[in-house]
Amino acid sequence: MKSRSKWIRIALLAIVATLSRQAVASPDPDRATIKPEEMSVTELERAADEARAQKNYDLALVYLRVALRKDRNNATLYNKIGLAELKKQDYKSARGDFEKATKRNPRFADAVNNIGATEYLKKNYAGAAKYFKKAVALEETRATFHVNLGAAWFSQKKLDQAVSEYARAVELDPEALQTDSRAGIVAQIASPEERAQYQYLLAKIYAKRGDVENCLQCLRKAKEDGYRKLASVYQDEDFTQMRANPQLHELVPPPIAK
Repeated sequence: MKSRSKWIRIALLAIVATLSRQAVASPDPDRATIKPEEMSVTELERAADEARAQKNYDLALVYLRVALRKDRNNATLYNKIGLAELKKQDYKSARGDFEKATKRNPRFADAVNNIGATEYLKKNYAGAAKYFKKAVALEETRATFHVNLGAAWFSQKKLDQAVSEYARAVELDPEALQTDSRAGIVAQIASPEERAQYQYLLAKIYAKRGDVENCLQCLRKAKEDGYRKLASVYQDEDFTQMRANPQLHELVPPPIAK
């Protein structure tokens, strides 16, 4: 997986924003002397978050499962258990715990999104889209849900729908499509052809928004990955504002006037 880290990524932000925004406290040196059974649910959840931050998912699960025995109907605990299992690539268990979270709170958009994430990682893109759409319906203003739905559409070659979701994500959060977007698991695009096409689609979105820098950056990446239709920037109306840009001319030579 490390050897593929340089590849272009679709940000599939299955680790929910409530976790990514959450401050993780410094480990408590005195906790080692306290048995999990003696800790409160709040203390156990905090300890699990610390273990998760250190990528010790087995320890996080120990704390979370003890907490769950103390609070059986806590949807957030089920969701966090699912997230730890997802990190361990135990997709079946993760999905089961995300479903338990939604049964306890049917409007828990994060858990619905995470069910979609398990399906996406299993390459069931149609199933993933079904849950991502439900998450969007529950919380339409969450950029990460639109990014996820866009990724599911892209993986099914439904490019117009993918562009629509990516564009909405950028409206909500201008940094939503950046590859270093905070938190989350990423689904890597498998082939250079798909990576090039993905970058071209992002360039269209940025061009339409007047974001020259990001548009050019995406076009460069598309060119590096061998995108064969770069010349279409001079016909595609989304690039209208870019056509007089000398940097674009250098990157993609304009057609020779007859």
